[in-house]
Amino acid sequence: MSKLKVASSPHHHNQRDTGQVMRLVAYACIPGIMLQTWYFGVGVLIQIALCMLTAIVTEALIVELRKKNTERVIKDSSAALAGLLLGICLPPLAPWWIAVIGSFFAIAIVKQAYGGLGFNMFNPAMAAYVMLLISFPVQMTSWLPPISLAELNFSILDAIYTVFTGFTIDGYSIEQLRVGADGVSMATPLDHVKTSLVEGYTVQEALQTPIMSGAWGLGWAQIAIAYLVGGIALIKLNVINWHIPGSMILAAMLTALILHLADSSQYASPAFHFLNGSLVIGAFFIATDPVSAATTNKGRLIFGASIGVWIIIIRTWGSYPDAVAFAVILMNMAVPLIDYYTRPRTYGHKLKTSAINNSEDD
Repeated sequence: MSKLKVASSPHHHNQRDTGQVMRLVAYACIPGIMLQTWYFGVGVLIQIALCMLTAIVTEALIVELRKKNTERVIKDSSAALAGLLLGICLPPLAPWWIAVIGSFFAIAIVKQAYGGLGFNMFNPAMAAYVMLLISFPVQMTSWLPPISLAELNFSILDAIYTVFTGFTIDGYSIEQLRVGADGVSMATPLDHVKTSLVEGYTVQEALQTPIMSGAWGLGWAQIAIAYLVGGIALIKLNVINWHIPGSMILAAMLTALILHLADSSQYASPAFHFLNGSLVIGAFFIATDPVSAATTNKGRLIFGASIGVWIIIIRTWGSYPDAVAFAVILMNMAVPLIDYYTRPRTYGHKLKTSAINNSEDD
């Protein structure tokens, strides 16, 4: 007689094990990472390497202390993927300790403190990102201009020196590297538009700067499209389903469209929200985390749509322009409730009800 095995999430209805799924998600990030590196420099790869290394070492040490099978846990690649996703979200030349603290927090506090893979309530990478953004706002908002708009160019060695010392080989600081060709310190497109609105400019006026390329930021739109290609590949390979990314993007676009139609001078277009920030990354690579997301198809639609609405609300009226991490964490807390009210009925429920009614009639 065969034994039934009950295990925690993630559950996948295919022949792939957890490690294969995690690695496929990582591979799908490669096109986006390549373009990030092209537009913002090799610092992107440095942050990813620091985050992944710290995440793997932290996981190994904690699992060893817990007397678990270290090799099996490391081979599931979940720690490496969490580090990868956090590294993607960090400014390219953020200090090395930002990556180390964030990755340690993601694994030790958000994941292992809850019991390890399958038991964490929050997405580790996004919980760590929120912690870093609240705790170290200056370092977490020090984004560089696209290389083509930068006043100062820097080499691979300059990037390494800056991450570990705060200065390039020639002594330039991160603040000096952030200055664009027009002499203005650069910000992300979302930051730039939000600041411009506070200063009394319209959205249309805010878009008339070198960092903006029409309705979107230079480099940011291309990167979003690259991650979109990777996300669609994951759906085609049945690694993720379409419910969360589809409902999340659709809800965000509809919410942005309603606001834009109400007042186009104060609210950016759906295209701007889609092509800037981490909406696409969040939709395909973060919100679809099988552990912290809703588990039923109906629940996934509600979960994704709610995240999409929260993103536009927080971007519009909140203090942090790119709201994906906050929206994901908010809805992670709502997952138990969503799963409770969207769980499918027990097999045979209607049959039992019909039998009871027939017996009462007799």
